[in-house]
Amino acid sequence: MTVPAAGLPARVRIHEVGARDGLQNEKTAVPTAVKAEFVHRLAAAGLTTIEATSFVHPKWVPQLADAEQLFPLLGDVPAELPVLVPNERGLDRALELGARRIAVFGSATETFAARNLNRTVAESLAMFEPVVARAKQGGVHVRGYLSMCFGDPWEGPVPVRQVVGVAKALLDLGCDELSLGDTIGVATPGHVRELLGSLNEEGVGTDRIGVHFHDTYGQALSNTLAALQHGVTTVDASAGGLGGCPYAKSATGNLATEDLVWMLDGLGIETGVDLAALTATSVWMAEQLGRPSPSRTVRALSHKE
Repeated sequence: MTVPAAGLPARVRIHEVGARDGLQNEKTAVPTAVKAEFVHRLAAAGLTTIEATSFVHPKWVPQLADAEQLFPLLGDVPAELPVLVPNERGLDRALELGARRIAVFGSATETFAARNLNRTVAESLAMFEPVVARAKQGGVHVRGYLSMCFGDPWEGPVPVRQVVGVAKALLDLGCDELSLGDTIGVATPGHVRELLGSLNEEGVGTDRIGVHFHDTYGQALSNTLAALQHGVTTVDASAGGLGGCPYAKSATGNLATEDLVWMLDGLGIETGVDLAALTATSVWMAEQLGRPSPSRTVRALSHKE
């Protein structure tokens, strides 16, 4: 039953990350043809932004080593297809294949920056600067991911002011939008509101912010609702709840896209996503991976008689 609630946006854009953030966390590589089929099925279900792959050196993310083979297979997909690039070499590879939306991936904490990028936070920003500048010169849309925005497995709770400082630095480089990542899933709604409010106070508009929650403690949907109440209209999610973070072992799965769509449908918020088609896609992908989907909505809908 659809029962709208006051103070929420009329429409939310789902930034689907299953094909990249989800599959990069698999223990074994998924065949390129299966990845391509996955992206096509996601688009057919109504998703309009589907993060396709990552142009990271295969040594670091071997599961996505086939980016050059995959991306040309997606030319007919009726959706935006952002790709992750870590540095200028990654940008070169993406641009050579015609990518028009890229993302860089930063950290709000020094320990994760060292483990994920082998750099300090300042050094990682310096690495991103020419990437963002060149992309913008070429008319390419740039998203800035900021991980560890709420807690870090090595450093503990992350001060809001620290997160705001790195977030502003990413936007100052020229990023068009910012995705706030709860990489290990420790955020709670009050913390979400505090961070969003602090960003606004520093001149960062809510229209430039997306949220990326993990469901480690079962808080992803409640945190998303808090963000929606604040005016956020871009939410990252992963079909079937795939993914985690290969560099933070305490990170479990992303917010499942189906769970998000179930909530948004119930609130009367438009997404353009066909929940039945999306569920079927995640059931199919779970079969390819040889295990059931962790999404509660997928399980509920696929087990109905």
